[in-house]
Amino acid sequence: MISYIRGELAAVEEQKAIVDVGGIGFGIFMSNQALALLPQPGNEVKIYTYFSVREDAMQLFGFLTRDDLEIFRLVIGVSGIGPKGGLNILSAMSPDELRFAVMSGDAKAISTAPGIGKKTAEKLIVELKDKINIEDVLDHAAHGEDAAPEKHSAGEGIQSEAVQALVALGYGSTESMRAVKKASPDCTTAEELLKEALKFLF
Repeated sequence: MISYIRGELAAVEEQKAIVDVGGIGFGIFMSNQALALLPQPGNEVKIYTYFSVREDAMQLFGFLTRDDLEIFRLVIGVSGIGPKGGLNILSAMSPDELRFAVMSGDAKAISTAPGIGKKTAEKLIVELKDKINIEDVLDHAAHGEDAAPEKHSAGEGIQSEAVQALVALGYGSTESMRAVKKASPDCTTAEELLKEALKFLF
């Protein structure tokens, strides 16, 4: 019903951004990570939204990119996880971290989100594993949403090799992916990327 809201950021409250659109203040629930990336109040923002309608409430949930909104939709499509639970997961980990946790079966990382137990995390992994592929994970990590397609294959290959090497060294799948994401984008080989990534693990 409401695809996005563009307006002046009036205030940032706990778990919520207030956006002024033509004199009407829209309260939009957002993850802690997304709230931290918002500009100072008074600046214009564009927030992609999910409109949740229940018998006792109508609420807007907001995201800074379409990609974040899409992963949120996948999460709340899992039985037992509502919009608030989905937002808690995206407050505990970024969409890319969630993708990799699903692909690697890392229920422990997902269950760090408030209100998400081990069984729910395992269920989420089972239901989303076929809807998320490793190419998406590596592409987002390497280049972001507006990636140049010609760079996809090389970046994907060396990132995959670096992550596999870190896992072989005994590091967890999710922390390995996180370290590789932080490493220098100028690395041209898996060996260079591995060396850079290790700096974030010591």
